[in-house]
Amino acid sequence: MKRLAVVACVMLAVMSSCKMENPLLTESPLPYGAPQFDKIENKHYLPAFEQGIKEAKAEIDAIVANQDEPTFENTIVALEESGRTLNNVASIFYNILEADTNDELQKIAETISPMMTEFSMYVSLNEPLFQKVKAVYEKRAELNLEPDQAKLLEDSFKSFAKNGANLSPEDKEKYSKIEEELSLVQLTFGNNVLAATNAYTLNITDEAQLEGLPDFVREQGKASAAEKGVEGWVYDLSYPSYSAFMQYSTNRELRKQLYMAYNSKAVGGEFDNLENARKIVDLRIQSANILGYKTYADYALEDRMAKNTETVNNFLAELLEPSIPAAKAEVEAIYEYAKENGFDDSELRPWDFSYWSEKYKDAKYSINDELLKPYFQLENCIPAVFDLANKLYGLNFIERSDIPGYNKEVKVYDVTDETGRHMALFYADFFPRASKRGGAWMTEFRGQSIVDGTEYRPFISIVTNFTKPTATEPSLLTHYELTTFLHEFGHAIHGMLAEGRYGSQTGTSVARDFVELPSQIMENWGYEPEYLNTFAKHYQTGETIPAELIDKIVESKNYLAAYSQVRQLQFGILDMAWHTLTALPEQGTIEFEKAALENSCVIYSVPECCISTAFNHIFTGGYSAGYYSYKWAEVLEADAFSLFKEKGIFNREVSGSFRENILSKGSTQDEAELYRNFRGHDPQPQALLEKLGIVSKK
Repeated sequence: MKRLAVVACVMLAVMSSCKMENPLLTESPLPYGAPQFDKIENKHYLPAFEQGIKEAKAEIDAIVANQDEPTFENTIVALEESGRTLNNVASIFYNILEADTNDELQKIAETISPMMTEFSMYVSLNEPLFQKVKAVYEKRAELNLEPDQAKLLEDSFKSFAKNGANLSPEDKEKYSKIEEELSLVQLTFGNNVLAATNAYTLNITDEAQLEGLPDFVREQGKASAAEKGVEGWVYDLSYPSYSAFMQYSTNRELRKQLYMAYNSKAVGGEFDNLENARKIVDLRIQSANILGYKTYADYALEDRMAKNTETVNNFLAELLEPSIPAAKAEVEAIYEYAKENGFDDSELRPWDFSYWSEKYKDAKYSINDELLKPYFQLENCIPAVFDLANKLYGLNFIERSDIPGYNKEVKVYDVTDETGRHMALFYADFFPRASKRGGAWMTEFRGQSIVDGTEYRPFISIVTNFTKPTATEPSLLTHYELTTFLHEFGHAIHGMLAEGRYGSQTGTSVARDFVELPSQIMENWGYEPEYLNTFAKHYQTGETIPAELIDKIVESKNYLAAYSQVRQLQFGILDMAWHTLTALPEQGTIEFEKAALENSCVIYSVPECCISTAFNHIFTGGYSAGYYSYKWAEVLEADAFSLFKEKGIFNREVSGSFRENILSKGSTQDEAELYRNFRGHDPQPQALLEKLGIVSKK
């Protein structure tokens, strides 16, 4: 017996030693327990996942083995708090995989994917565990639970039901295999999009081919060429590079070349997603069917504000109908302007649109990015965005050089409120690089929660792809990039101001069609003179942005509003087209997409181009049957911001109510109820149509 005890102690010591050596598995000595990004290496991830899964399974087993009568505390709360190690490891790994990936990380992801799927099934298809949850749920009326507890119980029960708990043993096995295959195909899809994006560059060595490009775009191209070690100027498929070239280059052939590369990413070739898109859709249909739903959209929408497919399709149609003629009129106006200025084609092609629309905007409003960028130096925009958070919510941001980021470009800030209370750590990662996927997003390395009486404040991050500084200029943002900053920062504030007990209910853990409200409402300040005047200064002269320029920003706010609206609605229509299928169509990916969008096209559709093959949002990013939510939230924010306009854009009574009723609440109550608590009524699509100038105010 003594020898066995000694062996056991040795084994525990070895396990403890392994844990001690892995910064993902040890308690961080950094302030607030921040991730030890300066110590985490690729070799640490797989052992950390293995240990995290082992611990999580033991915690699930302990709930099941408990002989006491199932209660809210010993079952629902215990389940909520299980898997903390695994959640912490996964939150770090998957965020780094998106923001600072490499080949080794992608291979690790492929190894981890089936492990994580298996664990997910271990929980969701665990019959004894479900029976305990069900037992608590069935006596919910007599438990006298508080609102957040009642919702946690309901959400927990529904989660099991929606993830196969009621399936037969045979169907549970089928469902597990479907989910495992789906996770791997989605991973491949995302990797292909990033690889296809990085595989293309337009290398210009003849300066004559730069005609039309302003100095900042030339500098950008020169810096990219130097970074890649080639001569001349390089333009790629990152948004700042692509969009600037398309707006200003007079070389129509090069615009076409770049357009085709950008809009046929992962179409054929080494990184082909044509079949992967169909596989993902097919597996989602199978998954929904086995759970008792006719379509994947029926499954996905059940817990969102919209509730069902009919509501979403009617919502999209209600916005599309008045927007189509208005968008066609906008395109026709640009075409007529182009013809008046020497354009001789019979039709405006997509690679012409950005160029001529920018010229028309400049002619109509005397405003363009080249004129505005000098006033939006990133180093000035950062404190200005922080100051807005201070004016509205009393938040303060202090940069912490003693807390490492996951990349040398990442800035880390300590966020406190007016009383000095620590609210969050904020990580900001602004510039494009080959290891980062395109776009902009907010995420978290740890959410807010209270466990055993200890509160854990969140670690929030925003990731963007803003214009990089060059050898001669600092990072100067376009106005679009400024509003993107405000948008993602709105998500970040939602996470920072979280106040709740249960992590699954706090911060941005809300219905998909509600989550964009806090982000989209923030964009409005980017058009408010009272705010812009506080920080928009010329980076060379220090001159405050002239009033006439601000007037032009405001006047041009709705420039191409209908066209942009139709474009966003098309994404939603395409998403719903894929996810309301009951079986895969005979058409290929491109053909299906063209048919789905045929009635919403307002400009020539290039046969070879395809949105679906690079549509990360719906195929890998959590917006499947949910892309409509951007427009849904726009309706909410149009109505919500009107209260700020009425009372004052820095009014603390209004912002206090928004914080109390929306930002701090997470999903502790039904989202429609939260909105009514703030605004006093339900919003209507008319509010958005009026704001965009597509219909006149009644």
